[in-house]
Amino acid sequence: MEVINQSVMRTDRQLLVITHLTQLLHYVIGFGGLITPLIIWLTTRNNVEEMNEHGKSIVNFQLSLILYIIISIPSILLLGLGILGLIAVGILGFVMPIVNAIRANNGEAPSYFMTIRFIS
Repeated sequence: MEVINQSVMRTDRQLLVITHLTQLLHYVIGFGGLITPLIIWLTTRNNVEEMNEHGKSIVNFQLSLILYIIISIPSILLLGLGILGLIAVGILGFVMPIVNAIRANNGEAPSYFMTIRFIS
């Protein structure tokens, strides 16, 4: 007898919204903005429709923000431009997860501004 894996993909927009909003944990408790969405993405990417696309974009966005912070810190010595970079990263890190949570609730694809594609 042959067993066939019949995994059924379910539509769960609320989980997609929660995954986007967990990026804001940096602002609430100071950490978890990368780890929590990563865990949700890795555990549900084969069960929830569009989770793989949203999860990859979230991880790419968070890694891009970390890279921008690393670049901005030494740039503070260069005429204080790093401070503007850190402010921009802080604003983008707060606004973009909310915008993409709304997009996920409407069934649209995620769109993060200035994201480097580490995971494709």
